[in-house]
Amino acid sequence: MEKSKVLVVGGTGYLGRRIVKASLAQGHETYVLLRPEIGLDIDKLQMMLSFKAQGARLVEASLNDHRSLVATMKQVEVVVSAMSGVHFRSHNLQLQLKLVDAIKEARNVKRFLPSEFGMDPARMGHALEPGRVTFDEKMEIRKAIEEANIGHTYISANCFAAYFVPNLCQMRTLLPPREKVNVYGDGNVKAIFMDEDDIATYTIKSIDDPRALNKTIYLRPLENILSQNELIAKWEKLSGKALEKIPIPSAEFLASMEGTDLANQVGVGHYHHIFYEGCLTNFAIGDDGEEEGSLLYPEVQYTRMEEYMKRYA
Repeated sequence: MEKSKVLVVGGTGYLGRRIVKASLAQGHETYVLLRPEIGLDIDKLQMMLSFKAQGARLVEASLNDHRSLVATMKQVEVVVSAMSGVHFRSHNLQLQLKLVDAIKEARNVKRFLPSEFGMDPARMGHALEPGRVTFDEKMEIRKAIEEANIGHTYISANCFAAYFVPNLCQMRTLLPPREKVNVYGDGNVKAIFMDEDDIATYTIKSIDDPRALNKTIYLRPLENILSQNELIAKWEKLSGKALEKIPIPSAEFLASMEGTDLANQVGVGHYHHIFYEGCLTNFAIGDDGEEEGSLLYPEVQYTRMEEYMKRYA
């Protein structure tokens, strides 16, 4: 089967750079959107040039120039957006509405993968303020995609390992705890942790797969469905050092957002949904519009969290 030409939007971002790499590795003709503002950021520009050296095509277009976006869309068959939706970096999910408009006019893009990659927003109608804005905006993008009758795949990748695994799910640090660790509730609620390169691999695997068309693909590899206690035990075994566990009741954890900055309030809300409510694992996959990525693509040798932790040991 001929591989689709892929445009990556947000290609210099944390996940976007991995998606560019995965697209090239899987043999797709890969285009990366080069926005004018990147020309002012030396690190991003150098990354773009490295993509070019690896065989990617850089396409200059602005999100504020509809005509240039339409011309870009006419060169490709699949668009993958990895625009940031996290409040401690930049939060620009709604800019994707401009991508939807350009895809609609170009009329040749057969599939759009918007920037999702976390919790499934369709299951987060009950989410707490102020963090629910992320899910509301993602649902707004979905509505625009579906009303425009654009083929799509939504990737629900759960927890990015670098943000949750080495730090044993502690907030405000990405480094492993040295002496003590906060445990959410009883620490036994299951979450799902994914190596970011694996997320990119599964994402690109799905783009030409008819089984993934107009579906939500959940990444739930069996050995990466773990509780916080299980993560802590893996780290203690690896480091050879026991940590003091400090249980944090639900009410106390929610109260910790009071008087803090927006990014922290969003984080507390999201952590509460994951580690107290179990929002990543408290439902079964199986509806018509749902598939599980590691079952669709068993050939992917995904990274287990013991291996991931070894980078930090």
